[in-house]
Parts: sequence; structure tokens; C-alpha cells
Amino acid sequence: QVQLVESGGGLVQAGGSLRLACAASGRTFSSYGMGWFRQAPGKEREFVAAISWSGGSTYYADSVKGRFTISRDNAKNTVYLQMDSLKPEDTAVYYCAASHTRSWNVSEYEYNYWGQGTQVTVSS
Repeated sequence: QVQLVESGGGLVQAGGSLRLACAASGRTFSSYGMGWFRQAPGKEREFVAAISWSGGSTYYADSVKGRFTISRDNAKNTVYLQMDSLKPEDTAVYYCAASHTRSWNVSEYEYNYWGQGTQVTVSS
């Protein structure tokens, strides 16, 4: 069992930056593929970014490519999402998720554990 706790959300102006963190419990964090998803009001949850168990492979949604960076520190059981050049359309609740599959995954159905989410609001 893995428990995930996100932090780092908040209110930021367009063009600004935020860094989200997701702390995981458990000894096997390094064996999980990790991902970030988001859900805006009235919309379905969507994929944002994912990273393989080693951090050697990453994948991004087209909407955030070049602006967001996912990374992980297995020694700290933490995955990060650096968000730069934020836009109002990035406003959403952001969730981290862990997958038993070691590689990155786009589909939310590949993820076994989810955090509670952290709110990101980007003002224009």
C-alpha cells in the first residue's frame, strides 16, 4: 500500500511558476511509475506528465510540454512537478498517482494509488 500526499499548490499570476511535490509512504516507492493528472471544474481528469521508476524516462501532455517538468527523488520518496509559464487554463486540482508498472503511463487506469489533490489557480 502506498499513500500519496501532494503539496505546493496555490494562487499564481499568469506567467508565474509553482512547484508541486508528492510525498509517498512505503519502502517501494522507487519501483513505481509516477504520474501527475489534473481536473478542472466541469471537466474530466486529464493526464499531465509521467515518469518511470528510475526517472530516466518521462512523458508529457502536449498542452504542458516545454513548460512543465516532472522529476523524482527516490531517496526522498518524492515526485515533483515544476510548472513554469503558467496559464489560466492550467487552473485545476492536481493529483499525483503511483503505478505498479515501472514505466510511465498515460492512462489513469494504469495507476493504483492516488493522492487527495492540490489546487492550482492561475489568474489572468
